[in-house]
Amino acid sequence: MNRPFDKIVALLGVVFVSTIARGAVVEDHFGTQGDGTQVQRWTMTNANGASLAVMSYGATLVSLKMPDRAGTLDDVVLGFDQFEPYLTKSPYFGAIVGRYANRIGGAHFTLNGVEFHITANEGQNTLHGGRHGFDKMIWTGAKIDDHTVELSYLSKDGEEGFPGNLTTHVRYSLSDSNEVKIEYSATTDKDTVVNLTNHSYFNLAGAGNGDVLQNVLTVDADQYTPTTPRLIPTGELVPVNDTPFDFRKPHFVGQRIDPNGNQDGFVRGYDLNFVLTKQDGLRHAATVYESTSGRVMDVWTTQPGLQLYTANGLDGSITGKAGKTYPKCGAICLET
Repeated sequence: MNRPFDKIVALLGVVFVSTIARGAVVEDHFGTQGDGTQVQRWTMTNANGASLAVMSYGATLVSLKMPDRAGTLDDVVLGFDQFEPYLTKSPYFGAIVGRYANRIGGAHFTLNGVEFHITANEGQNTLHGGRHGFDKMIWTGAKIDDHTVELSYLSKDGEEGFPGNLTTHVRYSLSDSNEVKIEYSATTDKDTVVNLTNHSYFNLAGAGNGDVLQNVLTVDADQYTPTTPRLIPTGELVPVNDTPFDFRKPHFVGQRIDPNGNQDGFVRGYDLNFVLTKQDGLRHAATVYESTSGRVMDVWTTQPGLQLYTANGLDGSITGKAGKTYPKCGAICLET
C-alpha cells in the first residue's frame, strides 16, 4: 500500500532583499537524548531571508521565520530555543504525529475482521499514535536539494499495537515565494491504518506575542464532524450553517467562542474537524490573517479534513522561545 498525500502552507509576507545564499541548507547538532542519541537540525533559507528549521526528533518543525509587512522577520511557530524542553514540555509543538493523528476511541479498532488493541494515552482513548508516537521518535534525515530535506522513520509491526511495518517519509521544502510544502508518503507490508499530520502551533504575530483571538479565519468547509464529550467523532457529518463553526466567510477566531465553554464541540476554544469542500487534487482549505504584522497564511491540502485547534490547553505555564510564555489560545493549529 502506497498512498502519498501532501499539505502546502503558503506564508505570504513582504519580499525583501537579503544577502543570505539562495537555497542554503545547513545541518547542525541540536541536542542529545538521555540515552545519548544525537538530535540533528536542518535549517533552510530562501532568497528572501525567510527560513525553516526541522529536527530529527519527531521530524519536528522547530522554527519558521517569516517577514511582516515591513520585512521584519519573526518566528511564527511555537516551540523552544533548545532541544531539552521538547522531551518533557511540548504539547506536540511542530511535530509529525502518527501512526494515527487525532483520537481512536477505546484504543482499539477492527481491520479485515481482526480487532487490534493499541496503546491508550488519553484516558481510554489513543491520541496521536499512543504513548510513543512518531512525535517522540528519531527520524533519519537528509538534504535532498537546496530547497528540501527529507526525514524517514520505520514503525515496526506491533509498535503501539498497530499492524505492519510502516515506512514513512516526510519532505519539508521552502520556496523563494515563502511557501512551505510538507509532503507525506507511507508504505506498509500489511493492511494498517495511517493518518499523518504536522502539529505546528502558529502565531503570525510571532511566537509568544499574545493570543490569536483577533486573527481572521476562513475555512472552506460546509460540514463538520461533531464529537462526544471525549472528542471522539460520532460519525455524523453536520452542516456548519447557523453554528459557531461556520467560517465560510471570514470571522475573528474568538468572535464566537463561549468563555463558559457551553457550545457544542469545543470547550472555551475550538478543537474540531472540518469536512473540506469536495474537490479533486490539491485545494485551498483555510486562510488566517493577522492584522498587526500583516501576515497571511493560506493552507492547501489533498486531504479531506482539517482539524482546527486554538491551543486551548496552553495556560501560560510553558516558557518558550526568547523566554516568552504561551497563553491560552496563544496559537492556531490547522491540521490536515
